[in-house]
Amino acid sequence: MVASSALGSTLGSTLGSTQVEQYNYDIVRKFTIMALVWGVLGMTAGVYIASELAWPFLNFDIAEITFGRLRPVHTTLVIFGFGGSALFATSYYVVQRTCQTRLFSDGMANFTFWGWNLSVGLAAISYMFGYTQAREYAEMVWPIDLLIAVTWVVYLVIYVMTLRKRSQPHIYVANWFFIAFILATALLHIFNNMAVPVHMFSLESYSLHAGVQDAMTQWWYGHNAVGFFLTAAFLGMMYYFIPKQVGRPVYSYRLSIIHFWALIFLYMWVGGHHLHWTALPDWTSTLAAGFSILLLMPSWGGMINGIMTLSGAWDKLRSDPIIRFMVVSLSFYGMSTFEGPLMSLKSVNALSHYTDWTVGHVHSGALGWVAMISFGSFYHLIPRLWGTKMYSEALIFAHFWLATIGIVLYITALWVAGIGQGLLLRAFDEYGNLAYTFIETVSFLHQPYVIRAFGGALFLTGTLLMGYNTVMTIRKAKKEQSEIDAKVAAKLANA
Repeated sequence: MVASSALGSTLGSTLGSTQVEQYNYDIVRKFTIMALVWGVLGMTAGVYIASELAWPFLNFDIAEITFGRLRPVHTTLVIFGFGGSALFATSYYVVQRTCQTRLFSDGMANFTFWGWNLSVGLAAISYMFGYTQAREYAEMVWPIDLLIAVTWVVYLVIYVMTLRKRSQPHIYVANWFFIAFILATALLHIFNNMAVPVHMFSLESYSLHAGVQDAMTQWWYGHNAVGFFLTAAFLGMMYYFIPKQVGRPVYSYRLSIIHFWALIFLYMWVGGHHLHWTALPDWTSTLAAGFSILLLMPSWGGMINGIMTLSGAWDKLRSDPIIRFMVVSLSFYGMSTFEGPLMSLKSVNALSHYTDWTVGHVHSGALGWVAMISFGSFYHLIPRLWGTKMYSEALIFAHFWLATIGIVLYITALWVAGIGQGLLLRAFDEYGNLAYTFIETVSFLHQPYVIRAFGGALFLTGTLLMGYNTVMTIRKAKKEQSEIDAKVAAKLANA
């Protein structure tokens, strides 16, 4: 938390920056800092709720910090706070660099900064006080939903208008992924959160959807939030920062375009695989499973494209920790996009559904793919934003190993927990009765939950190291700039 407060003070000085630059890097700096702030807060909440599951006494009978209240705080801060701010930062950077033009409007960009971070902060506070829609990944109350919608439309306008005024005739593939993510997220958010408020001054509202239609709409949103917000968008990050860090062009530009169109077409159809063995019509969930299997091809095509970009540069893995983050992220992307289609099969889903296997799968993607590619991209970006080298390369190596070991412990523990849980819940004795009681399955989960909490704590420790490294890098940059200014002033005085 010390690193978080230090980042906050650094943000204050960054907000006051009046430096005039060819590109608008000020907005990129602000979103970068806030991504780390939300990341530390969200991961801290995650470690705490993981500990609550392992040791229930940590709930302390205080409503605001119980698992049920803090769990949506954790998901909102890490997905939308950390992940969303990372995407704003990198997309604003990439679109300016690849189009060789400044953002369409500095004022609108600043509005997206304040609108987005206000939405995340208000959502976290409202959850702790028990105000939600009680819907998975779409729990924010209707006034916050409206603020998000307005902020997102402004984001879309900025991005499209910046692309329109580009000085380069070609639109680089990273921008294809970013623009698809922005469009799809707007579509998903608006249609999934259609609701009628009870009255103007009440946070209570009623969804326009009901019954199985509500469930279908929810998982159309839920899985496509994964597909576009947590996959397509971070692929945009991958297609820019990996070639830049390696110093080589993307392995196959043609494959990247095929990857884009196949992924964008297939993802919208697969949300129903979350609703196998429910009231959803059988043909709908079967269709979703079929498209889920097809998704394996473009997903692995993108992974191979990223990995092969390192052809001829594998020796850099020995000395460059940033490339290590990127390669490990691609490995987890490949693993997660194999595991997802596997779990969409009805026979496998019968075992995995409603178990912690699903939670492990989500975190292999969220920590292994999303967080690791974000960390790698930030380590590439931060020195360029502040005009100096990172404060400590040794801390980057330490962060890499803490994060990697933490992820492996986390998902391995939940594979054991989830598969064991599924087997216990499906076991029958010779009389056809359930062989184990529900409480026996809960007791079985204690040890994996302890290991999961430890793995999460390692991952959080690595993120704290990154926060400290970033703060010290910014301070070093300011010190170097002060020295340069002093020398210039001395020369002017002598002249």
